[in-house]
Amino acid sequence: MGNYTAHKQADVRAWLAEHSRFVVHFTLAHASWMNLVKVWLGIVERQAIRGVFKSVRSLNAKIHAFIDG
Repeated sequence: MGNYTAHKQADVRAWLAEHSRFVVHFTLAHASWMNLVKVWLGIVERQAIRGVFKSVRSLNAKIHAFIDG
């Protein structure tokens, strides 16, 4: 999880304390390359979803085709 301040608010911390099965790991500042979700989304963006889509359905289909491929 990024070091965005919203993740550190009291209500978020309280929720996490009540739900101990969730463990939050913060990435280093300026190290987004370590966040594999961001890396994967970057790959999807570069290889699959460049361009203009006329509907959410067509965008969704393109993403699913990329994942299936």
